[in-house]
Amino acid sequence: MSSTIRTTQFSILDRSRTREGHPEGAALRDTVDLARRAERLGYHRFWVSEHHSVPGVAGSAPTVLAAAVASATSSIRVGTGGVMLPNHRPLVVAEQFGVLESLFPGRIDMGLGRSVGFTGGIRRALGTEKDATEDFSAQLAELIGYFTGTQTAHPQVHARPAEGLRVPAFVLATGAGAQVAAEAGLALVIGDLRGRAKMLDAIESYRARFRPSHLWDRPYVVISGTVAVAATTEAARRLLVPEARAMAYSRTHGAFPPLRPAEEMPPAGAGAAGEGAVSAREREFYEEALRGHLYGTEEEVAEALDALIAGTAADEVLVTTSTYDRTALLESYERLARVAGLAGRG
Repeated sequence: MSSTIRTTQFSILDRSRTREGHPEGAALRDTVDLARRAERLGYHRFWVSEHHSVPGVAGSAPTVLAAAVASATSSIRVGTGGVMLPNHRPLVVAEQFGVLESLFPGRIDMGLGRSVGFTGGIRRALGTEKDATEDFSAQLAELIGYFTGTQTAHPQVHARPAEGLRVPAFVLATGAGAQVAAEAGLALVIGDLRGRAKMLDAIESYRARFRPSHLWDRPYVVISGTVAVAATTEAARRLLVPEARAMAYSRTHGAFPPLRPAEEMPPAGAGAAGEGAVSAREREFYEEALRGHLYGTEEEVAEALDALIAGTAADEVLVTTSTYDRTALLESYERLARVAGLAGRG
């Protein structure tokens, strides 16, 4: 087993994906159950995400769900991957994380993103617009300032009980996110293993521009992506199929559906109209969605992770895997824990 893998932290980001034929509440309960299992397996962090008005995702209120996860566990770090700051007022975000840190001291992470709702209707409902991402640096500075008592956007305003608390902050890298993280002196979370060259460039730029802060005295890089492990290579690949089908459907129909059982996408044009017919474009998106992930047997994944960690010098790997078969998903995380040698790390 690789010594590099065994000295790297491994964590989980769960998006509370819904499954066809199951209520949305089941996805949230599954997330809490997965967090308990992740803690027993030795994972370092367990994060939840923020999505609004997406039929296939139940995770819309990350700080609320993080509270449920923290209540159901006792030692694993809990956080968000992430709260989309342009959707919220920094004061409210500071207050929410202040409450979480006060209730679960030393266990809360604040993962922050700069994305907004993906449709105009969602953005209007959230009270924001596309250009809100341009204010991310200022929003981030205001948010961090509420914890340190140094924010100047609203003089004499204090976030209670956040002020004086130390909550590690992470920036999810989308677009200019890596530069923002470096200049703010925060940890970097960067994904999309399919764009390996761009990811490496962003990490290099982040490390070169990093300015130490009270939260992080050195650059800290978390690489995020899908990792599927099973008894055979083909079984591991099948774990990726439900998400790939949903992604292909969303890009051709404009709606992200719940996960369905793993069935291979039929060839373009197959099936009668309205009964499984697939366009060439949808098939193309499906094939694209299957590329770039790490999957295989324990030995194959160990080799791939070793190369990825060595190539990026990452401090941590954040795994975000979704599939319809929950039993197979749990087994995948158990196998990955063995690959990483998580048991007994302490």
